[in-house]
Amino acid sequence: MNWKKTWAVTTVTAVAAAAIAGCGNDAKPEASKAGDGKEAPFPISVMLKGYYNDSATAESKVWKKIEEYTNVKLDLQFTPDANYGDKLNIALASGTLPSLVFVNNAKVSAVANAINGGAFWEIGPYLKDYPNLSKANQTILNNTSVNGKYYGLYVTRPIGRMAISYRKDWLDNLGMKEPKTIDEFYNMLKAFASNDPDKNGKDDTYGMVVTRYGGPWDIMQTWFGVPNKWGEKDGKLVPAHLTPEYMEALKFFKKLYDEKLVNQDFAVYDSAKWNDPIINGQAGVAIDVAERSYQIDEKMKQNNSKGYIDLIGAVSGPTGLHNLPTAGHNGMFLISKTAVKTEAELKKVLAFLDKTNDKEMQILISQGIEGVHYKVEDGKLVPLLLATDPMTPDINNKNVTQLLTSIPYLTPELFKPNTPLRAKALEVMKENEKIAVHNPGEPFTTPTYTQKGTQLDQIVDDARTKFIVGKIDEAGFKAEMELWKKNGGDDYIKEMNELYAKSKSK
Repeated sequence: MNWKKTWAVTTVTAVAAAAIAGCGNDAKPEASKAGDGKEAPFPISVMLKGYYNDSATAESKVWKKIEEYTNVKLDLQFTPDANYGDKLNIALASGTLPSLVFVNNAKVSAVANAINGGAFWEIGPYLKDYPNLSKANQTILNNTSVNGKYYGLYVTRPIGRMAISYRKDWLDNLGMKEPKTIDEFYNMLKAFASNDPDKNGKDDTYGMVVTRYGGPWDIMQTWFGVPNKWGEKDGKLVPAHLTPEYMEALKFFKKLYDEKLVNQDFAVYDSAKWNDPIINGQAGVAIDVAERSYQIDEKMKQNNSKGYIDLIGAVSGPTGLHNLPTAGHNGMFLISKTAVKTEAELKKVLAFLDKTNDKEMQILISQGIEGVHYKVEDGKLVPLLLATDPMTPDINNKNVTQLLTSIPYLTPELFKPNTPLRAKALEVMKENEKIAVHNPGEPFTTPTYTQKGTQLDQIVDDARTKFIVGKIDEAGFKAEMELWKKNGGDDYIKEMNELYAKSKSK
C-alpha cells in the first residue's frame, strides 16, 4: 500500500548532495542548441497519480534539480488516485496522451486495446542501450509483457513484501510466543480479542483489522496452499478460486468473522484508516506489506504509546510455509506515440528514465534535498524536514516520488536501516522470496480477460466477501463460480491454457 508514496523516510548514502550539485550537464539528449551553446532541454510530459492534494509545482527545488540533472523540461500532470482511472480512460479514448503515461495494469481492456492499436512504443529492443534500464529484471518484465512484448517500464516493488505485523507488547502481556502455524495465529487473534491484552480491565480489543482492500485475504489464503491466481494441475492451469484449498481458506476467514476476531465492517472500512485501530489500541494485527510494521510502530512512538510492533513473514499451513509475492512491480510507464513521434524522441525519453534511476536521482526524488530534508550520520538517514512538509512549498516534493521506477535498485538498498524494526522488515522480505508462490499465468494476456477481466475479478471478490459475512454458503459460492464461468470464465481458462501450452512447447 504505502509504497504508493515510496519508501517514505528511510535512510540514505552520503554521496547525494555532492553528486546532485555537480551533474547538471550529464544528460545531453540530441536537441536544438540553447542560446548559451548547451543542448536545449527536451520537453517531457508525464501523466501520473497524486496522493497529496497540494502537489509539487514547477517551482519546487526538487523538480528543478531533476530537470537540471536530466536536461529536460518537465510537465508533471498529477491526478488524485481516486480519479485516475477515469482520467486515464478518457485520455486513451481521445488519444490525447502525454509523453509518459502511468498505468497500473497493461492487461486491462482500455490499456491493452490502446497498446494493440499502436498507441504506445514497444521499448523492449531499446532497454539494453541504457546503463540502468538494461538491468531491468527479466521476470518482472515478463510479468508486465503484452503478447510477449515489453511496452512498459515497471515501477519496482520488492517481491517478498507481504508480512504479519502484530502488537508484540500484547503478545508478551499474554505470555504467548510468536505464532508459527495457522492454528497458533488463530490463537493469537483469539487472545487479543478475549484476554485483555492491554491489561486495562476492559473488553475493548479485537484481533485483526481488515479493510475493503482484499489483500489480507489474498495473503492468508496462500498459507492454505491456494495458488497465486493460477495453479498448475496435471499440466493445466487452474484458477485459484476453483481449488479445494480456496474453500478451506474461506471457511477459516468466516470463522474469524463469526467470532469477531476481525472488524465486522471490513467490507466498507477505508484502507486509508488501516493503521488507526492498532495505533489507538483497538486491534492487534495487520496483514499487508512489511513496511506497515514500522510505520505503525513509529507513529505509536510519536503518540507516546508504550506499545511496540514486531513482524513475521508467514505462518505454516497444511503444505508448509507460503507467502504471496508481488509481481515485482506496482504499475508501469508507457511511452505515447502521440507525444513522442519519432525513434529519436523515444530515445530521449528513455534516457530521461534511465537518468532518474541514477543513485543520486533516486535519493533526491525519494528523500528530498540533503541538509534541508535530511542529513546523514553513519550512513543512516536522519530526517530534518519531511520532503512532503506543507510548510516548505518552495522545496515541496509532494507526489514527485511517483516518478521513481527504481531500476536497478530499490531505494532502501542504497542505505543502512535507521531502526531495528526497519532492518528486520528488510530481512523478512528477503526471506519471503524463498517461500513465494509464483503465478505461472502472470505473463499471459487473453482476449477475454482484456474485455471482461474487471467484471470477472469482481464476481470472485464479491463472492468471497458474501461467504465470509454469511450471505452465501458453500453451495451459494459454487453457484457464483458457475456464474463466473458462464460470464467468460470458461473462455478465459481455455485461452490461458492455450497460451500456457504454447509457452511450454517453445
